[in-house]
Amino acid sequence: MIRHPEINGPDLRRKLRQKEICFAGNRKLKIYGTLKCKSGKRMKKENRVFFSSEAEAVEHGFRPCGHCMKGEYKRYLLAKGGMN
Repeated sequence: MIRHPEINGPDLRRKLRQKEICFAGNRKLKIYGTLKCKSGKRMKKENRVFFSSEAEAVEHGFRPCGHCMKGEYKRYLLAKGGMN
């Protein structure tokens, strides 16, 4: 997990180009999603974190975004017993 404020612009762009960063998340809300998610793009930089994989995000206790990852989010809810 990489916190956005701890990485400089050129390093971030390099990691994005090389596909070392594939997902972003909100540190406070513990939600992760795709890099193209409109909800994710609106979050404050100080709350943004980056992940190389979904597994890494889940390992850190994050849940899928309900906007950009609808299928994963539904499976998450089913696994938690929260969807009727």
